[in-house]
Amino acid sequence: MNRPPGVDGAAFTDATDGDQRNDLTARSAVSSWLGISRDWATVRQVHGSVVVHAEASGELDEADAIWSDVPGLPMAVFTADCFGVVLISESAVGVAHAGWRGATSGVVPALREAMMQAGHVPRIAAIGPGIGPCCFEVGSEVADLFPEDLTSTRWGATSVDLAKVLIRQLDELDIWLSGACTMHEASLYSHRRSRTSLRNATIAWVS
Repeated sequence: MNRPPGVDGAAFTDATDGDQRNDLTARSAVSSWLGISRDWATVRQVHGSVVVHAEASGELDEADAIWSDVPGLPMAVFTADCFGVVLISESAVGVAHAGWRGATSGVVPALREAMMQAGHVPRIAAIGPGIGPCCFEVGSEVADLFPEDLTSTRWGATSVDLAKVLIRQLDELDIWLSGACTMHEASLYSHRRSRTSLRNATIAWVS
């Protein structure tokens, strides 16, 4: 598990914590370790930009971002190459699932705007593990969407630095970046590496 230093109310699990999407025993163990409820608010992720407000635990609608101002209510999104992003204000937190589709559709700015519209101005952002530019080989259909963020993989193929895209979308916030690459770090689940159905979790709550 990875926790941003000095940041309460955010955690990023890894493979040693088990499959947080489907294994409720593993989820319960993580919750106990974090001192939070084992009942989380989640969404049916669809790689879009819809944001929902959580007032209670359970699976909500199709969306890729959740925010809440309910103290102690854990929210989570699940990833295996996409990035989990946490936004923190004084009295609310939000969590987003952002891969290249989410970055294109603006799910992180949408979450930020939803929180601001409700009077909660994010001050801190934490970006968890995701596929790094070292390993994110893309074709022209993806590369053409990110002309400012093109780079090369370790083997010389065209790549996109998605973390750089997300950081730019979070301008003026105090940002913590994990920097861990899901594809080549065995401690993290990666769909691209192994086609796994297992998932890391990005968890956020108002502490």
